[in-house]
Amino acid sequence: MFTHAPEPLQCSGSFDFRELHFARAMTFATEEINNSTELLPGIRLGYQIYDSCASVSLATKAAFQLINGLESTFSLSAPCYKSATVSAIVAESGSTTSIAMARVLSPFGIAQVSHFATCACLSNKQQYPTFSRTIPSDQFQAAALVQLVKHFGWTWIGVVHSDSDYGNSGMAAFQAAAKTEGICIEYSEAFYRTNPLSRIQRVAEVIQRSTARVVVAFVSTGDMIVLLKELLELNLPPLQWVGSESWITNSDMTRFNIFLGAVGFGIRRAVIPGLRTFLLDLSPAQASASPILREFWERAFRCRLASGPVGPGERVCNGSESLQQLQNAYTDTSQLRITNMVYKAVYAVAHGLHSLVCTQKNGSTLQCDRGMKLNPLQVLKHIRKVNFTLNGNRVSFDANGDPVATYELVNWQLSENGQVEFVNVGYYDASAPEGELLTMTRNITWTGGLSEVPKSVCSESCPPGTRKAVQRGKPVCCYDCVPCAEDEISNKTDSLDCVRCPSDAWPNPQGDACIPKPIEFLSFSEYLGIILAASSVVGACLAIAIAAVFYLHKDTPIVRANNSELSFLLLFSLTLCFLCSLTFIGRPSQWSCMLRHTVFGVTFVLCISCVLGKTIVVLMAFRATLPGSNVMKWFGPPQQRLSVLAFTFVQVLICVLWLTLSPPFPNKNMKYYKDKIILECDVGSAVGFWAVLGYIGLLSLMCFVLAFLARKLPDNFNEAKFITFSMLIFCAVWITFIPAYVSSPGKFTVAVEIFAIISSSLSLVMCIFVPKCFILLFKPEKNTRKHMMGKVPSKAL
Repeated sequence: MFTHAPEPLQCSGSFDFRELHFARAMTFATEEINNSTELLPGIRLGYQIYDSCASVSLATKAAFQLINGLESTFSLSAPCYKSATVSAIVAESGSTTSIAMARVLSPFGIAQVSHFATCACLSNKQQYPTFSRTIPSDQFQAAALVQLVKHFGWTWIGVVHSDSDYGNSGMAAFQAAAKTEGICIEYSEAFYRTNPLSRIQRVAEVIQRSTARVVVAFVSTGDMIVLLKELLELNLPPLQWVGSESWITNSDMTRFNIFLGAVGFGIRRAVIPGLRTFLLDLSPAQASASPILREFWERAFRCRLASGPVGPGERVCNGSESLQQLQNAYTDTSQLRITNMVYKAVYAVAHGLHSLVCTQKNGSTLQCDRGMKLNPLQVLKHIRKVNFTLNGNRVSFDANGDPVATYELVNWQLSENGQVEFVNVGYYDASAPEGELLTMTRNITWTGGLSEVPKSVCSESCPPGTRKAVQRGKPVCCYDCVPCAEDEISNKTDSLDCVRCPSDAWPNPQGDACIPKPIEFLSFSEYLGIILAASSVVGACLAIAIAAVFYLHKDTPIVRANNSELSFLLLFSLTLCFLCSLTFIGRPSQWSCMLRHTVFGVTFVLCISCVLGKTIVVLMAFRATLPGSNVMKWFGPPQQRLSVLAFTFVQVLICVLWLTLSPPFPNKNMKYYKDKIILECDVGSAVGFWAVLGYIGLLSLMCFVLAFLARKLPDNFNEAKFITFSMLIFCAVWITFIPAYVSSPGKFTVAVEIFAIISSSLSLVMCIFVPKCFILLFKPEKNTRKHMMGKVPSKAL
């Protein structure tokens, strides 16, 4: 229960010269409009100025007073026509106080145009339908700050913001945009100037201990000064400050050297002709007439005006005080940024009123209705529709009451005289196409006077050939660089994932590019291919040489006794067997793949058929020597030729079916090796391939069995033994070939097959023909019919 009424609210704290500067700029714009013959001719605008002291309570009280037209604190003395309530209000500098006023003004439909309230929440026309502003929303500024941070590669930052509508709304928009760009925030601290000192100190200590070297401060000027006082007490590492427009262009902040090199976005500078003269054209007598101007004069010159009380230790202003020599935020017109927003706000209201009360028909004189009773909602509607150019700047509002967002990128640099100055180093235009939003125009001087961009990352960039792996429990910007898997690459810095190379490519040693896999096949240019090709040619030449020897001795008993016709056919087929191995060497093609397997199958069957025929001839010849035997008439030369033809025809038929149904084809085998391609001939039909080999094996087994049965023929007639031994080697070679063929990788599969062809062919040459050639060339005395017939042992009879 209260026993007495509360004391009236009073302003506390220091005098804000900057806010008075804004108020006087509004006065200047109003008088300029009143003196205009084109804008509201014959109508004079009046105004009332209230000092809210950045207090929500005082701002709310001022709103009610303006609605009711009571307690004017500062008014124009000239007479004017006015309605019972104000037509529009230019206010406020802070977002929180603007929100409080907007909630009061909205039910009455009174237009409110702010020059410095940037909270994105004020764009919500459901809650603040009568609010407009000439300064861009923090939604755009937050996006601009994110683009700035991204542009310089800062992925690990700290943020501080005012614990107010301005700071909380702006930082929420910044954090949302930063997240989409992959920017990580190490800490986010909120504070307000009225917080306990321990709270401010804790924020300062967090900044000191952090590893982030870039600090984004979305803070109002008053809050920033409170924080800086605590930061100056600490031993801070070099920090790169990124500021919001609230403080980055405030000349009062330049006394803090800690901000030298800071960057941030400010409203674009403008030139307002005549403003400086107006600001400085203030005499002591004029100042004494207004409580606000009196306080300003006495604070600025630290003296008391004669008309006021003088306390002990205070001096009276003697009239020598001059605003021309005063340097503070009030007299500073070098950075007309927010001031221009005030100027545009007043003109926006005037243009809205002009379109409402003034008309011009058919080229007649402009006529304005001075006595029109203004409807606040009509005034609001016309203000929202304004579209004009003021000192080269376009003034208009969108559906949310916001202007087009454009900013200057400001950098704090030392001038030649050692003073801190705000240098424009770029600009941001929210209406520009994507990728052209931020434009740099000059070099930036960074913290500590460095010319190189400071680094602020949690982890160093991952080079090409690696990918980022987020460290457990840490933000995505903290990661380890993990090499790509053996079949993957990353060809850019900071890749999130590695990309698998195409099946016919393989990563280079650095892992940053896919290079074609080398294609491997048994070629004529490598040592193994040369050796096998040479062996094949030598074998063929040996078979041809033996054939020549046999031809020269074709009438001798040893040649005639061994069936010269089958011998020549066998030598011809062996020559083809040796030469067919050449088709296995070289780059596989469609034709070479079909040729190598079919020629191999047919020539080997021809060869084995001849051997089989010779074996049968040996058996038949031995049986023919027995009394009363006439078996030779059943297996004479015609039958021998027919048997060879029949056996071979079966293999030809198998090959034709194989080539017709599923022929061999060149294939890139990537199963054996990951880093190279084996170019080989795929057999197409495995059944066809093994049928060809199986048929060869069947004939070889028959030949071996028959030769084995003839092993006890007379010693001098020893061809059966040679055939037996040759077929034993032949079968052994091809039996061992199967596991070797299946298990050998790549081109060695082909090498095994060629080796089997050459060695099995060579076994036939060496076992069947070399002994006879030895007799023909070196033991001609044994080349007689008597020696060939010999004596038949009794045990064989």
